[in-house]
Amino acid sequence: MNKTMIRVSVNGIDYEREVEPRLLLSDFLRHDLGLTGTHVGCEHGVCGVCTILFEGEAVRSCLMLAIQVNGRALQTVEGLGSPQDLHPIQEAFHEAHGLQCGFCTPGFLMTLVPFLERNPDPSELEIREAISGNLCRCTGYQHIVDAVRLAAEKRHG
Repeated sequence: MNKTMIRVSVNGIDYEREVEPRLLLSDFLRHDLGLTGTHVGCEHGVCGVCTILFEGEAVRSCLMLAIQVNGRALQTVEGLGSPQDLHPIQEAFHEAHGLQCGFCTPGFLMTLVPFLERNPDPSELEIREAISGNLCRCTGYQHIVDAVRLAAEKRHG
């Protein structure tokens, strides 16, 4: 199969790779770039574990092809923070026990970053609507809602 050269910025780092035209973005991130924080769950865009930021917007990387991001900027969970310097939403998830097994957590975090930027003081209903496209089988969601509230409070200082 013919390969296509793509250039993409991921977490502020520029990459150039040859990819097959039908390679999923989630597979490109995990296998070609080694960014395994982007998890693969349902591969149908239903569960949300593969959510990344595509030019600042939350998208399902399992529903996109790698060639669609040619010349564009992406952010994965690896670009949010580090163990020594957590992003505020990561810090809030830690403090409010918003994760258990952690499989769904990267997708939640990447969904919530642009949500909190657009809505810095969300109601519980707005939070629940924002996370409604992300599935978790461990937490029961209340701790996740609490973490989002905590992150919003921290932003207000």
